[in-house]
Amino acid sequence: MAILTIGGVGCEYPVGTPYLQVAQDFQGGYPYDIILVKVDGKLAELHKTVKGDCALEFVTTADKPGMQTYERSATLIMLKAFYEVAGHENVEKVSVDFSVGEGFFVDARGNFTIDQALLDRVKAKMREYVDAKLPIMKRSVSTDEARELFHKHRMYDKEKLFEFRRVSRVNIYSLGGFEDYFYGYMAQNTGYIKRFDLIPYDYGFVLLLPKAAKPDALPTFTPQEHLFQVLKESSRWGERQGIAYVGDLNERIAAGETRELILIQEALMEKRIGQIAEQIAERPEKKFVMIAGPTSSGKTTFSHRLSVQLRALGLRPHPIAVDDYFIDRVNSPRDENGNYDYESLECIDLKQFNADCMDLLAGKRVEMPRYNFKLGEREYVGDYLQLGKDDILVIEGIHCLNDRLSASLDKNNKFKIYISALTQLNIDEHNRIPTTDGRLLRRMVRDARTRGATAQDTIRQWPSVRKGEDDNIFPYQESADVMFNSAAVYELAVLKQYAEPLLFGIDRGCDEYLEAKRLLKFMDYFLGMPADDVPYNSIVREFIGGSCFRV
Repeated sequence: MAILTIGGVGCEYPVGTPYLQVAQDFQGGYPYDIILVKVDGKLAELHKTVKGDCALEFVTTADKPGMQTYERSATLIMLKAFYEVAGHENVEKVSVDFSVGEGFFVDARGNFTIDQALLDRVKAKMREYVDAKLPIMKRSVSTDEARELFHKHRMYDKEKLFEFRRVSRVNIYSLGGFEDYFYGYMAQNTGYIKRFDLIPYDYGFVLLLPKAAKPDALPTFTPQEHLFQVLKESSRWGERQGIAYVGDLNERIAAGETRELILIQEALMEKRIGQIAEQIAERPEKKFVMIAGPTSSGKTTFSHRLSVQLRALGLRPHPIAVDDYFIDRVNSPRDENGNYDYESLECIDLKQFNADCMDLLAGKRVEMPRYNFKLGEREYVGDYLQLGKDDILVIEGIHCLNDRLSASLDKNNKFKIYISALTQLNIDEHNRIPTTDGRLLRRMVRDARTRGATAQDTIRQWPSVRKGEDDNIFPYQESADVMFNSAAVYELAVLKQYAEPLLFGIDRGCDEYLEAKRLLKFMDYFLGMPADDVPYNSIVREFIGGSCFRV
């Protein structure tokens, strides 16, 4: 017998008992499905068995690792059902490309038509699998065997991915004979995937799944057309360049083609920034360029590069940071935990910000504030500004798309830009890279370099940062006049060199270790790439250092 310590209480179970049985015994005490367990702090799937005395924690679909497991398992069920309904011989590819409108956009190509009738048949087949509670099987094969297997299944992206893997063995998941590889854990059987929907959208369809905040309900699908077009354009660009997946990038790095790759990517970004500058210059009534985006999007470097382009067109841009209008720290609002809530709009002196903007628009001479973050106070040091015919303000801040920030300004005087690092690269056709992972790694590297923060600090703060984005940025992104994707297709291979040592520094016993372990496994897919050829004005330099701008 083994003693399992669950919630501080010891429980006896025979060695060899599947964790599935233990989870079923305790499910009544949890509002959501137990889908994984933590054994002495390490994640394990429910088909694993009790080996001896241990501390056991249950992971439900309301937890981040649990919902990620739900999403992967649902994807496997969808893939098997789609191939079954459409016919394997008719399917060229089914690729889970990116997140959009609370769901995952799927690009399916082949000898079929994506319409509601086809998707209804696929949904019915998925429901059939779920009702049957089919086991999701797992087996370990050698890396060479995996490559042969995926070549046979015409999953060439996975075959290329494992060409660069250092590990000797690979875990393969199968469902009723359909085999695939997934980055992360899976549910024990199909019965856990109770809620899903398939919705036709543009040239593919959306796989709609619950979110960890409400795992027992499907969210409403709300199309985000502006964002979708940027994601589609980025995805298509990567495909045209022959770099849609990590294996493609690794192949270029191994071939020594990194310099050309960097030049092409940076040329594309410069072209797009120039096009945005031209749009602004063509509309002289636009005196306020409002730039917003989530953390680690590269807003500061973007605003500098946009200013350079505006100067090239004869305008005189003046950068303004909304943070300089913070109220004194002692008066700042606090969150539910009693900590200062710097993400709140109420942290900004809205009255003074609007008064200064109106005075500038009227041609008055205004003394601009500077916020002293060490003292937590706004200061005035004789920095005056007056707008002429060719002057324009480039304003950067997380609330810039929220009209409450600039309520006094006529919308005709504002040009809104949303910027985010929308990763166009995926691990393979069925394993996407969340844009939040790219931004988390960016922030981790930058904060370690500029603020002396550890990777553990960054990971600990990340949920709070993400909540601030959900509340203050994402609801307004569709109101932007233009969107700019700041993700470089090569950047994760560069960030790898900086992020890995930081992640390895996280102690195994701390709460942030599981996330660090996940990110280390993720980074292991990439070949490293030196930063030497990254231009000094690149957005990537904002995070790794060496920028020609003050960022």
